[in-house]
Amino acid sequence: MEVEILSKKENLLLKRNEVDFKVAHDQPGSTPPRLEIRKAVASALKADVNVVFVKKLVTKTGTRTAVGVANVYNSIEQAKIIEPEYIVNRNVPPPEKPKDEEKK
Repeated sequence: MEVEILSKKENLLLKRNEVDFKVAHDQPGSTPPRLEIRKAVASALKADVNVVFVKKLVTKTGTRTAVGVANVYNSIEQAKIIEPEYIVNRNVPPPEKPKDEEKK
């Protein structure tokens, strides 16, 4: 999976960088999971994955290219203040289901 940064704008008021990106992926028929995209964008920007929040991700019809928008904050505290709860929830891994130890 290749990440190409299309534009990067610094927002001093909100203490974040607003990034437009393009991802070339090899998964036929589906967009890669948001968590993988988040890690790829963080590594492309050399930032901590905990301060990167993918807001939008769309695969263009008939291609294996997805375009998206991400916010990269200066600190996790600033991100918690600014980002809506639903965006934060989309960017965290789902909780693991407890394993039943007593299967009969």
